[in-house]
Amino acid sequence: MLAGVRRSVVLLLVLLCGVIGAHAQYDAQIGQYMFMQSSYNPAAVGEGDLMRVYGSHRMDFTGIKDAPMTTVFSFSSPFVIGKTHHGAGVRFVNDRFGLFSNQSLYLEYAYKHRLGNGVLSVGADLGFLNLSFASDSVDYADGQDDYHQGSDIAIPEGAAGGSSENGASGMSFDMGLGLYYSAPSWWVSASYGHLTQPILKLSDRTDHKVSGVMYIAGGYKWQLGNRDWMLLPSAMVMTDFRGWDVNLTMLAQLQKRYRFGLGYRIAGSVNVLFAVDIVNGLQLGYTYELPANGLIRESYGSHEIYLSYGFNILKPKHTNKYKSIRYL
Repeated sequence: MLAGVRRSVVLLLVLLCGVIGAHAQYDAQIGQYMFMQSSYNPAAVGEGDLMRVYGSHRMDFTGIKDAPMTTVFSFSSPFVIGKTHHGAGVRFVNDRFGLFSNQSLYLEYAYKHRLGNGVLSVGADLGFLNLSFASDSVDYADGQDDYHQGSDIAIPEGAAGGSSENGASGMSFDMGLGLYYSAPSWWVSASYGHLTQPILKLSDRTDHKVSGVMYIAGGYKWQLGNRDWMLLPSAMVMTDFRGWDVNLTMLAQLQKRYRFGLGYRIAGSVNVLFAVDIVNGLQLGYTYELPANGLIRESYGSHEIYLSYGFNILKPKHTNKYKSIRYL
């Protein structure tokens, strides 16, 4: 039994190290980042002049008890004031890992300006983070064991930021900034989250500082000789300047409707991606990620599914007014 406990502890430590290194300590993974730019960059809200609603759900390291699970919901819309274009949205994230869970809610805004043959966007988000720990679920056996005692200061019990029947929790203000440029054949994104580096105080003796996270991403549309086919290479770098994660992806697109391909993360995984436009504006995507390290012996991999619907609300107005009969 003791060997089983030690094995579980070692496994959880390996998993935690992977999550900390790959998730830059707080943020969840995004498999289909090339289709969900606004989930990590507020400047991408209202991109393509589309009102968009999307939701995603990710289950990491299935087969391991209490492995990370993340749900994201987002709504965004473009709008025009005079001759200037803008975007606004709201994003909610619910992330769970073991006895920890965190929720975040952001309001997003972007100012858009046509530059060259594309659109440059500058954006910001403002919101709140909430981190909870289910301290009442900690089992001390007979009050203490080989690893913990009831007075272990590493385990928050009463919350300075707020306590509840479910344990300890802390809340803090948060914000982020971003730049986004989109042209007909390529896009590039740069953003910085947790600019305020919020401190979530779980109890009088325990707090958690959320490090700032930088995202740099980009993609290209490569039209092949056969007009039905297109290649969509993309990459994303995520770092808190103490750990790095690089995600490289190559997708093939068929008839502007089907997209499928492979990806690789230097943190130690390979993934298979698929997306399809079901009907006009409605897109379904799925990612299967397989660890390429020791976790492959313990996990069945990670699964991510998302559903997105977008439609154009800024259609150009057609008019029959002419200044001269020469143009009739």
